[in-house]
Amino acid sequence: MSKNITRRDFIGTTTAGLAGMATTGKIPSISAASYQRIKGANDRINIGFLGCGARSRGHMNMVKMSEKEKNIGVVAVCDIWKLNKEKAAANCKKLFESDVKQFKYSEDMLQMRELDAVMIATGDFQHAKILAEVVKAGKDCYCEKPMAENVTEAKLAREAVLSSKQIVQMGSQWLSDPIQIKVRDIIRSGRLGQITKIEQVWNDNNHRWHDPKDPDIAAIREEDTDWNRWLLGKSYVPFNPWKYFEFRIFRDYSGGITSQWMSHGAGLVHFYTDTAIPDSIVANGGIYGWPDLRENPDTFQALATYDDAKFLYSYTSNYANKFGDYTCIRGKEGTLFAHGGEGSARWFFIPEHQNLPGGFDFFEGMNEAVKKGKAEIVTTPEYDMKLGSVNLSDDSKYHLDNWVDCMRSRITPNGSVHTGFWHSIASIMATQAYRKGKKLYWDRVNEEIVDHPIR
Repeated sequence: MSKNITRRDFIGTTTAGLAGMATTGKIPSISAASYQRIKGANDRINIGFLGCGARSRGHMNMVKMSEKEKNIGVVAVCDIWKLNKEKAAANCKKLFESDVKQFKYSEDMLQMRELDAVMIATGDFQHAKILAEVVKAGKDCYCEKPMAENVTEAKLAREAVLSSKQIVQMGSQWLSDPIQIKVRDIIRSGRLGQITKIEQVWNDNNHRWHDPKDPDIAAIREEDTDWNRWLLGKSYVPFNPWKYFEFRIFRDYSGGITSQWMSHGAGLVHFYTDTAIPDSIVANGGIYGWPDLRENPDTFQALATYDDAKFLYSYTSNYANKFGDYTCIRGKEGTLFAHGGEGSARWFFIPEHQNLPGGFDFFEGMNEAVKKGKAEIVTTPEYDMKLGSVNLSDDSKYHLDNWVDCMRSRITPNGSVHTGFWHSIASIMATQAYRKGKKLYWDRVNEEIVDHPIR
């Protein structure tokens, strides 16, 4: 890229320009010397953090858990807000006893020769373009979900990664959790028979993603950040600290529930069933519990079909009632049921044909069902063969370790760019179906969302 068009200009350019770069294959591959540096188990992998808010602190915790075992270290932090950048550097000093380099702009950090990999924790709508920038620079990447907020940028990110030789792990951490892998193994074994429906009911009861007393809102000043850079090609609007920090509740920057939670849900459905992207989807909901600044719904439901696999997928979230979170995978010969929401490890297998009252006696409860041999606990050695927890941390050592191991072996990680493309399209379809009030379809040949059945 010529000096006339800097990498700072590049990341703020239109998606079309980036797509042209990606599809022509003109993304420089990482050098042989760099490969040699990171492949050996005795060579340290140096990581930088890009976007240094709350989720990035989780990334730092993940790296800390595996720092010594996996021989990884931290060398840089990058955030366009001065205070975030300084806090992140201080946290690295505390966790790793390391003085990291601080950068305002990603293109400056990516010039570091000693930097091997980057963990992205920016806004939802920024992920795809920044992921493309990172792999173009020859760095491996861990990118938070959702990978993209529109189809064009999902294709851009996918093509950029596939045209490179970089190892990319999407931040869909449950794909590396032993319990979720066990659930997939049970499904693949055929114990459930034909699966006809998968239900996810994941709730909360608070004004999620909006904090009326957020101290960052009061602390930030426009001159301490780069608002145009934050917009990253979005239509210009005057500086708004609420949008800056609470982008998840504003429709121009996120789908909210679809981007944050359903992306996890759909990703797990694809993982469990070896499928990719719904064939059709409808959605409904609204702002019922928290009529505050938000533009995205606090109550939402989507129904999607997977035609070849012949099952219905139901996703539901309610942010004004927390009762009864669960996941249920229904097969003709048995059911897999998890008590709890996203990432719950509390799974049970219940065979069919037991003539249980109402299909299952919830008054008697799952504990009694297990004692009487009517249900089985699903567990693994990693969970000491015990019942898993309902609530697990998002900071998954399993997923971080899978990424690091794959950086050394150069094999595809569990959360590949394909999984990112699939969960992105599913969540984008759900967002658009809700906003347009239409049933939408995925055209697998042309890779586009349409409002008519595919013939």
